[in-house]
Order: sequence, then structure tokens, then C-alpha cells
Amino acid sequence: MLPFAEVMQKADVNKLYDEKLRQSKSAQNRRKTPSKGSHSRKKKIKTMMRGMGLDLPFLFLVIVLVVIGLIMMFSASYPVAYYEIGDSFYYLKRQLLFAVIGVAGMIFVSFFNYNKLHKLAPIFLAISYIALILVLFMPSKTGVRRWFELGFFRFQASELTKFALILFFAHWGSKYYEKMQSAKYSVWPGVIILGTTAALLFMEPHFSGIVIMTILTILMLYISGMRVRYLVAGGGFLLLVIFGLWVTNSLTYAMQRFDGWGQALEYTTPEMWQTTWQTRNSLYAIGSGGLFGLGLGQSRQKYLWLPEPQNDFIFAIVCEEIGFFGALIILIIFALLVWRGITLSLRAKDRFGKLLGIGLSSQIGIQVILNILVITDWLPNTGISLPFFSYGGSSLVMLLLQMGIVLSISRTANIEKQ
Repeated sequence: MLPFAEVMQKADVNKLYDEKLRQSKSAQNRRKTPSKGSHSRKKKIKTMMRGMGLDLPFLFLVIVLVVIGLIMMFSASYPVAYYEIGDSFYYLKRQLLFAVIGVAGMIFVSFFNYNKLHKLAPIFLAISYIALILVLFMPSKTGVRRWFELGFFRFQASELTKFALILFFAHWGSKYYEKMQSAKYSVWPGVIILGTTAALLFMEPHFSGIVIMTILTILMLYISGMRVRYLVAGGGFLLLVIFGLWVTNSLTYAMQRFDGWGQALEYTTPEMWQTTWQTRNSLYAIGSGGLFGLGLGQSRQKYLWLPEPQNDFIFAIVCEEIGFFGALIILIIFALLVWRGITLSLRAKDRFGKLLGIGLSSQIGIQVILNILVITDWLPNTGISLPFFSYGGSSLVMLLLQMGIVLSISRTANIEKQ
């Protein structure tokens, strides 16, 4: 028999070994099972990200763009506002008012059930047609009729049409999704809706609106399941229509926009020098900004060299004042907004929400790309505004209301599973 001391020593060793084994298993279980505090912190973070069901990152991106847009719009507009009106703050005060109205409307709409728009889509489309018809009887402004004069406020009819077009095709595509590969449910509705819309815009005339509506229609039909071969055939038909209008000399106003395209920095004739004045000074502004810009408020081209610097060519002033890197940051914010909007829309619980959200988010990206191409002379000067930056109450308010709908869609997005 072993001495008592040796037996007790071995027993103590065994107890110590068993205790170490229990401690090791307990530590492993703690690592596998998150603590209540950790789970609570993660839940709080998710709650903060959603903010009463809203997607706060998307909301934050919108607010950032609105604020930067107001700052840059004021910087670009105060010289021309003082020269033409005598009040350097004229454009800022009006745009700030529209921004407040738009943000309030965005928050209100974000708590609205977007599914109620499903049945209202044809009504919105009809209202947009009525607006496009009535605007043709409004007084002409520099040869065009695009706005309703509402006292101190002008409303551009085509801004409503963009939304109505996206809404209708989201309604149509979700309702007949299983049949969208048939020409009856994809090609002909697209031809009829886009054709009538383009015809009304043609009479204003508003060719940049036609370009945007065409791209939006193609996008909405494609994501709704339309066959690619139908899109190709539709593109061919569209080219034939344009060729026919050109042959019949029906594109006089549009062809004037092509005068000087790609020749802004070339001196050919005095007439061409005057025609390319706006685009050329836009390129001067972009080039003089360099990598880091001349400084906020230090643009030279806005002092009556670049016409209408607060409108379609505002991004040229942005490039001049904050440079390539500053402009790049703004474009990245736009890209993040579009990406976040599309991501939220893809998580919607119904197809209508997916199509509607993708269309509304993509409209921002489409207009940004087209605007950049215009101010850099890659596209003819067709008057395409930069979202949240260009001066214009109807555009800003409509864009913010549309972002409110995307926020409404985010409330049903299944973010918890990401």
C-alpha cells in the first residue's frame, strides 16, 4: 500500500487537474456564448442604424449632400445675384427655404406606407400628363415652356414626370413581372408611355428631359424582366425616329445644342467662340482648380464669366474652388447614396418596393453622370441639373420627397439579416 501522504498528494494533483479542466471548459463556453452586455450593445447599434425603422446612413448621406449643395450654391451664386438683383443672398434664401420644405417633406413621407402608391401609379401618371399639357400654355421663357409660375415659386412639370414614370413602371413591372418577357407587357407599354411623354416634352421643348426619361424607361423595363433583344430593337427604332425628325428638320432646337460640341477650346469663328462660351469657361474653371482648388469662395469664373453658375454648371465652380480631390469626395458621396439606396431596395419585402427604390436611387446617379459629361464637353450642353446642388426649388423638393420614399422602403428592408 502507498503511504497516506503519497495517496493524498496524488488526490490533490487529480483535484487540481479536474479544476483546471473545468475552468478551461468554462472559458470556452464564455467565448462561444456572447454575454448579455455584448448582445445588448450589438442590438443598440442596429437600433441606432435604423432610427425608428429608417436607415440612418442613407438619411445622413442625403443631408450631407443638401448641406454641401447649399454651401456651394451660395458660393457660386452670390456674384451674379448681386449683379442682377442687388441681393447677394437672393438665391441662398430661396434655396434654403426649399431645402427646409423638402427635408420636412422627406421625413414626413418616410413614415408613409409606400405600398399605397401602388394603386395610385396610373393617377400620378395622368396628373403628370395634364401638367405637361398645361405647361404648353404658359408664357414662354427664352423660347421654351417648362414652368408653372406660382407667384414667388416656379414648378417644372418634368420633375413630376420623372417620378410618375418611375412609379408607373414599378407598378407595372411588379404587377406583370411573370409576363414581362412578352412584348405585349413590356415593349408596347414602354413605347406608349415613353412615346407620349417624349412627344409632350418635345413640344416644350425639353430634350434633356427626353434623354433622362428614355434612360429611366429602359432601366425600369430591364430590371422588371424585359428581354434584352427587345431593348436592342427598341434602340434601333429610336434611332430611326431621331433620323426621321432630323430629315424633316424637326430638331432645329436640338441641333443648335450640338453647335460647338467638342470644340469649346478651339477658335474657329467669332460665332463659334460665342456659341461655346459657357462650356469653354466651364473647362477653364475645372482646369484652374487643379488638385486642391483655389479655396472656398475663391472662384474667378463665377464673376460673370461662366453664365448661370448656380444652375447646370455649378459643378465646374465646385471643381475650381475645392479642386479635383474635393470634387472626387462629392462624387463618392453621390455613389454611396445611390449604392445604399439600391441595397436597401433590394432588401424590400415586395417587388414593388424593390423596383421603385432602385428607380428612384438610380435617377440620382443618372443625372450626376449626365451633368458631369455636359460640363466637361463630353455631351452637348443640354441643361441637365446636378441633384441637390443646382438652384431650383421644384427639383430639390421633388428629389427630397423621392428620397423620403426610399427611406420608407428602408423601414421594411430586412437589415437584421445582413
